[in-house]
Amino acid sequence: MADVEYSVTGNIAHVRLNRPQGLNAITPEMDDLLFEAWTAINEDPNIWCAILSAEGEKGFCIGADVSRGAERKSRMALAGGLTGIGGPMVTLKKPLVAAVQGFCVGGGFELAMCADIIVAADTAQFGLPETKVGIIGECGVVHRAVRQLPYRIGMAMILTGDRIKADVAERYGLVNEVVAFADLADTAQKWAEKVTAASPLANQAAKEAANARLGHPLEVALMSRFESIEQYASTADKREGEVASAERRKPVWTGR
Repeated sequence: MADVEYSVTGNIAHVRLNRPQGLNAITPEMDDLLFEAWTAINEDPNIWCAILSAEGEKGFCIGADVSRGAERKSRMALAGGLTGIGGPMVTLKKPLVAAVQGFCVGGGFELAMCADIIVAADTAQFGLPETKVGIIGECGVVHRAVRQLPYRIGMAMILTGDRIKADVAERYGLVNEVVAFADLADTAQKWAEKVTAASPLANQAAKEAANARLGHPLEVALMSRFESIEQYASTADKREGEVASAERRKPVWTGR
């Protein structure tokens, strides 16, 4: 079986790390497989949401696999985020739910932080071990950490290498829900189903707009126009939403 499994059920894509024997440490081959999966999701209009998960109870992902040495065809320090450790930067247009358990550290932590919604098992531990073991590079994980966590919490993790548990991560807003490991997959599926109950094109336009101005002052965001939002105004789903509201029924989305 592939080290990254990809499948689609209905309007939901499933991307699963499948190297539990190595705590799902990411190899160069996995970088490529992740890139292929996200590209397929972006290009398929029938996919409205994706779930990222990992095999094995002990670890979601511990970052880069260095068992064959640190050398890669691309610089390992220049993290691609969604494409693992050395893959190209990818922006996922569709909403992404991550289901995290066990160790979620280093590049694995960054992979999880690329999701829009994170569901964590109560076994999950999030961490940045780089400085603790004496390594650091232009790693995206530190930049995401200080943006998605309170500054001093993120910096404490960066500077000490200490991990935080799932309940603490939930307290700081890093994860949306903490559940027992046995319920992790079902809970992630429920979140994905809640997402796909909304208009897929509206979701994609909203995600693009929110992320495009995330690092800008509010005034700039409010004055911006977004092409994806303007394009949505002329779609069949926009009209379906209006008709369904008038008829007091649930809309039937087509993603068109």
